[in-house]
Amino acid sequence: MSYRDRITIEPGKRGGKPCIRSLRITVYDVLGWLASGMTEQEILRDYPDLQPEDIHACLEFAADREHRVTVIRAA
Repeated sequence: MSYRDRITIEPGKRGGKPCIRSLRITVYDVLGWLASGMTEQEILRDYPDLQPEDIHACLEFAADREHRVTVIRAA
């Protein structure tokens, strides 16, 4: 399954930020929780609307976005 099946972008929801399955939980929320040290199990316990595949989709989305970043080097 691709993250594109789980990550949605709607202009009127959360300012058009990528959200999980049209919920009001953004990819950035999940990434921030993981970065702060929360485990997948803690996130799923605190946000029961989420599924393990949602967290994996957020990581895949971030990896894909990072892959697309262009680096401009000074001459």
